[in-house]
Amino acid sequence: MRIGRPRMLTFFLAFTVSLIGAAPALAQAASTPLSWPKETSQGLEALFSGDTDAAIEIFHRVETSQPNSPLGYLLEAEARWWKLYCGALEFKWGHLDAWHRGELAEDASFLRLADKAVALAESELKQKETAEMHLYAGMGYADRARLMGLRNERRATARAGVAARAHLMRAKEMDPQLADADTGIGLYNYYVDTLSAIAKILRVFMGIPGGSKADGIKQLENAEDHAQLTAVEARFYLSKNLRSYDLQYERAITVMEPLAARYPKNAIFQLMLGNLNTLLNRKEKAAAYYHSAETISAGMPASDPACKARIAALAKEGSSKLNADSH
Repeated sequence: MRIGRPRMLTFFLAFTVSLIGAAPALAQAASTPLSWPKETSQGLEALFSGDTDAAIEIFHRVETSQPNSPLGYLLEAEARWWKLYCGALEFKWGHLDAWHRGELAEDASFLRLADKAVALAESELKQKETAEMHLYAGMGYADRARLMGLRNERRATARAGVAARAHLMRAKEMDPQLADADTGIGLYNYYVDTLSAIAKILRVFMGIPGGSKADGIKQLENAEDHAQLTAVEARFYLSKNLRSYDLQYERAITVMEPLAARYPKNAIFQLMLGNLNTLLNRKEKAAAYYHSAETISAGMPASDPACKARIAALAKEGSSKLNADSH
């Protein structure tokens, strides 16, 4: 039996179905370079190295230097999303993930950033249509959609997803090499081909295009190699999906390990590898990853108390389960 089927169906119908329509062909070359200030790469490195507060500070500088560009606001939203995601992590069905939770006060700042990015991108598009601005608008709407999905607000998720779909499809049409769009397209193709028979019938009645898991995996692999903003997400979600829906734990580890190697201070990546090794009954490796996550949590700043506490608790929970299984 596959893990988390009800959650996958809810997520699909509320988010990925409405996010992307028919998938364009996979780009074979690197994405067209986006217009980045130099601080962008620095901020992304800080973010995925586990220093979310430093990343937000850098992204604030991007917002100050380019107040009319959506990029800085999207980047700050990305950093704040990882805070929200971290705070929602828990073990269910033996798998670590962020499951549904209610509305929190910190959601408001995340949504303001997403809405600001959308407004700026759509304003630019009224003056001149570009693939980059369509991508940014789509990402802003997708940010809203994924938070609404986390809160299980299906109608709000779908509304944001429909808007994201229109922008992302147009971005890909204008620039077939835009690998960042392949992240969303790849997730759509993966999920739609993984649905149960009942869900596929619902998809037909709703007029939702079909998809191919094989194509989705290729698109996510293309994004992890060539995307400029979403490469880490493409690899992270591909690994999680291979684990949760295909139960391909070995392959999921192979996909996740480069993230932990590049960003050894990212506790979430350590926890995910601890979970994957637990599922393969590699207790020694799992224990090492959980211990690493707990050590990282001890050094996390007090300014992020929810994530700091959650990481420490999950690392201890994972280790305790290993110890319990040994007796």
